[in-house]
Amino acid sequence: HDLPALDGVRRSPTDRNTRNRTAMIGQSLEIRSASLSRPAGSMVFDTQMEAATITAIIGPSGAGKSTLLNIIAGFERPDSGRVLIGDIDVTFADPAERPVSFVFQENNLFSHLSVAVNVALGIRPRLTADPADRQQVAEALDRVGLANFEDRMPGTLSGGERQRVAIARALVRRRAVLLLDEPFAALGPRLRRDMLLLVKQLQAETGMTLLLVTHHPDDAVGIADRILFLSEGKSVACGPAAGFLQRTDVPGLQDYLGEDRK
Repeated sequence: HDLPALDGVRRSPTDRNTRNRTAMIGQSLEIRSASLSRPAGSMVFDTQMEAATITAIIGPSGAGKSTLLNIIAGFERPDSGRVLIGDIDVTFADPAERPVSFVFQENNLFSHLSVAVNVALGIRPRLTADPADRQQVAEALDRVGLANFEDRMPGTLSGGERQRVAIARALVRRRAVLLLDEPFAALGPRLRRDMLLLVKQLQAETGMTLLLVTHHPDDAVGIADRILFLSEGKSVACGPAAGFLQRTDVPGLQDYLGEDRK
């Protein structure tokens, strides 16, 4: 049973304290001429994201959207160039050393572990939690509309609920940057919209710097402060979300959107 994203997010007496504790953790992000060689050609990314903002990444299949997120997260290392989070160069840092959380399309939950344990693994990599950890887990689940789901198993949840668990795990990690690689692509239009609204709400509460890959341009406009357009392995343009899809000065953008958007 998928819960409504906004109306269904119940508030506990601890919510205000939770928001204060996590407020404004975002950091700026800069990718300086990060290049990566591939058999089909080289990819080059050069862009900046301000702290505590939402950037939606759009572009054709194969444009390099997931690759860009992987470079930021440290799963792939550029052949040249730099990746900076805040004023720290993390180009050669391991993924675990970066202040980054990643929510994938497949949510990456452990099917044999309860919802509570899956979320608690975002705090520290162990299967037991102390009272403070359990409190954080309960608060995070409450904030995504899954209060009292601690003992449920992932296999008993709907797709939307599983993604809420993945988001709760990202919340307890309290990282400065949150990357979402089409996490709601398999959901229906209404549930996808609700999940996007939930993400927007949580980002406003925490101040995380958020990057979202999406194949739905209208979703990008609805959630993002800025839109980054990639094409053929390059960052072509980045600008305010308002009016971005109407721009005619961005090479390849209108072809990507299609005739019905012109």
